[in-house]
Amino acid sequence: MELMRQVVLDTETTGISVKAGHRVIEVGCIELINRQVTGNEFHKYINPQRSVSEDAYKVHGYSDEFLSDKKTFSEIYKDFLNFIKNKKIIIHNAPFDLSFLNYELKLINQKPINKENVIDTLEIARSKYPGSQNSLDALCKRFNIDNSKREKHNALIDCYLLKEIYFNLLDQKELKLNLESSGVINSKFNSNARKNNNISRKIIKLSDDELELHKKYLQSQLPKNNYN
Repeated sequence: MELMRQVVLDTETTGISVKAGHRVIEVGCIELINRQVTGNEFHKYINPQRSVSEDAYKVHGYSDEFLSDKKTFSEIYKDFLNFIKNKKIIIHNAPFDLSFLNYELKLINQKPINKENVIDTLEIARSKYPGSQNSLDALCKRFNIDNSKREKHNALIDCYLLKEIYFNLLDQKELKLNLESSGVINSKFNSNARKNNNISRKIIKLSDDELELHKKYLQSQLPKNNYN
């Protein structure tokens, strides 16, 4: 059976609008294989080559001084693109993050990230809970997810929270397949995953037939691009 490879992604920026010339200052990603955290992470702070707005600083706390000695996006983009290559990308409020990432890629003459390859958890949440608050914090509260470490926005912490939200939106837990024997997830990855995963859950083993039936059900129930 073909493995389901996904990346949960989040960014922080100097402001709220690309049109105003704001830039990416942090990218966080965690890898999922068949909805199991592998322990593989991509996390970079980025020198935006401009100042951070006062409002954005209040959100994430990253100062111009802190970012001044970090690498620019042009220096880290190859590692970033390699990390997300051939994977579905899970983002909360995808138009925001994609607008910034694709702007950064455009500045260095790189192809944009295809939105058809993105799963937007905000879109799923709005379809399931219309009229409700569907921010990251609101969804953590809805699903009883511990977000006490989220004193300010942090791309990597938010990725782990979003992973939990995504599983809950799909009404299922992480699937534990026999990946260790295939060499996909080694003991180091499992150790890192346990360290970063604050939610204890019962692991359910499913047969190939059950997984295929569940996949067909999700494809029929969720909007286009929310499951693949």
